[in-house]
Amino acid sequence: MEGSIPNPLSVHPSRALMDEAFVILVQNVPPGFQVTLHALHRCEDGHRWEACAHYVADSSGNINAADDCSVGGSYFGVEPMGLLWSLKPVPGSKPGLRWVRCACDPTHSNIHVNGPQKLHCCFGPPKGPGPFPGLLDLWGGGGQLMEYRSALLASHGIASLALDYLTSKITTETGKMVDNQYFEVRIWSQVLQQHPQVLGSRIAMLGLSLGTVFTLKMAVYSPVASLSPQLRCAVCISGSHIQPVSGGPQNFEKISFSEQDEVIWRGLLLPIPSDPSLKVDVGRLQCPLLLVVGEDDQNWCSHESATDMKQMMERAGNDQLLTLLSYPGTGHLIEPPYTPHTPSSMFRGAGVGQKMMVLWGGKTPEHSAAQEDSWRKIVTFLRRNLYGGSDPHAVNLSHL
Repeated sequence: MEGSIPNPLSVHPSRALMDEAFVILVQNVPPGFQVTLHALHRCEDGHRWEACAHYVADSSGNINAADDCSVGGSYFGVEPMGLLWSLKPVPGSKPGLRWVRCACDPTHSNIHVNGPQKLHCCFGPPKGPGPFPGLLDLWGGGGQLMEYRSALLASHGIASLALDYLTSKITTETGKMVDNQYFEVRIWSQVLQQHPQVLGSRIAMLGLSLGTVFTLKMAVYSPVASLSPQLRCAVCISGSHIQPVSGGPQNFEKISFSEQDEVIWRGLLLPIPSDPSLKVDVGRLQCPLLLVVGEDDQNWCSHESATDMKQMMERAGNDQLLTLLSYPGTGHLIEPPYTPHTPSSMFRGAGVGQKMMVLWGGKTPEHSAAQEDSWRKIVTFLRRNLYGGSDPHAVNLSHL
């Protein structure tokens, strides 16, 4: 049909943030015409990802991917953003790739926090004069500075600080982990509470995987965060409360492998211990807590941990502070919406020399739906507790 129909394909809007949906339209083709939509994306690491979907034009010769059903390809059914979340590495790619964005947004600023351990941060203020509620964003055990989640939160009116707390120079050279005191003095008191664009009295924490370790410890045990009104709420994604206050369990004999030789770590913390000294005492928590877990998490026993945290808070009488989102068919890497699902990938933890193929879990349609639903609820939870009110769009973004 080349040459007979000018530009039948359009995408609206042509540019959008990562968590914003767009509409793909095919117009003015013959009724019943079979069309394949193909998406090809080149990641910042140079690797290419692709997805496709087959559609049939309606009686008017139009296709709307937001309303019409894909009859084959990378996904089936009505999936408005399926061409994004179903992206897979192109054939011939090296195994174990994970779709990530690592570079700092041009509107963000890189910060080096001085002190005994110099840490690398990326600060993303929302547009406007501010000040704004703040958030400390902690990723998992792979380390590196990951800022795209913070960039999205900034678009929702939250000044977010993404922190590389595992692979900073001093940490990799000495092997010393950042502790609660460092978070309190250097990050909390000297950065978040002192920054002119941050409301020091309205701060949240968000942790993914290993980041939940520090989030829960700060929320429960830190006098700076837990005993003051500054910490308004906490979000923990795919994590656990099972951890001695001074360290972590070393049950390496519980590591297992899938039929494809992918490492499964979820058994390391099972069974859930009854000894309270092996768990963060969430019964002492004084701020709202949102737990987001996948019931097919193969990396951490996050679902079992969330169930135990719920029971602990019920016994302590503070379960009114807990919101639990638990998603069937969902794995460990619960990321912002439309991020391509990675059921397994090559992974090297901070301080570990050798890469290994790790099983994260999840089924692509269910996992992708969970990412979309959980992100909307995370943003609503944060805005409700940082700004106040129930409508996440009903408050001014600055001058609180």
